[in-house]
Amino acid sequence: MAISLKRTGGLSANGVKLLVYGQAGAGKTSLAKTMPNPIVLSAEGGLLSIQDADLPFIEICTIADLREAYSYVLASDFASVIIDSASEIAEVCLNHEKKVNKDPRAAYGAMQEQMADIIRVFRDLPNKHVLMTAKLEKTQDEMGRVLYSPSMPGNKTGQALPYFFDEVLALRVEKDADGNTQRALMCDSDGLWLAKDRSGKLSAWEAPDLGEIIAKIGGKNV
Repeated sequence: MAISLKRTGGLSANGVKLLVYGQAGAGKTSLAKTMPNPIVLSAEGGLLSIQDADLPFIEICTIADLREAYSYVLASDFASVIIDSASEIAEVCLNHEKKVNKDPRAAYGAMQEQMADIIRVFRDLPNKHVLMTAKLEKTQDEMGRVLYSPSMPGNKTGQALPYFFDEVLALRVEKDADGNTQRALMCDSDGLWLAKDRSGKLSAWEAPDLGEIIAKIGGKNV
């Protein structure tokens, strides 16, 4: 096999790949407006929050839709691809597998394998920024602490999801000292909320502008 020698300095030129999760109504979908030249693959249908931006989108109702969308965006000139959301696409996969597998365990296992393939192939889209959104999962540890992480059907799928991405950000909605609602992206875990920034270039908290975050990481306008 011929060796293809590459250099790590050019990794961000291939596009920044992000996973953003948060509670319903936090504004995950509206982050699409902050991505450079985006197209949205929508499995949730809740696009009213970006109606004013008049962004192009493809509805994802079946796995066949997703395959066609992948081929389309791969050959397109869009700089960013938004999958909204990975949680809903996993539900689409699971519903399909339940129809062909009488054993629920087999259906969940097949869904997990299929989602791993789907996440990898979209994450690795060449020369494009990729944003996957996910719902919020709340769990409790043995000490009674509430932990927050991305939500997916099937424990293994949810636990594996963050490992596919270098950037895992939690979209937080909190009130400040004056009672005003503030939105921010948490980029570093506090032991309760899962978050990570492998680029090392983000602050613990960033404004909810993914275009600015991509520029800060060093991602080019692919």
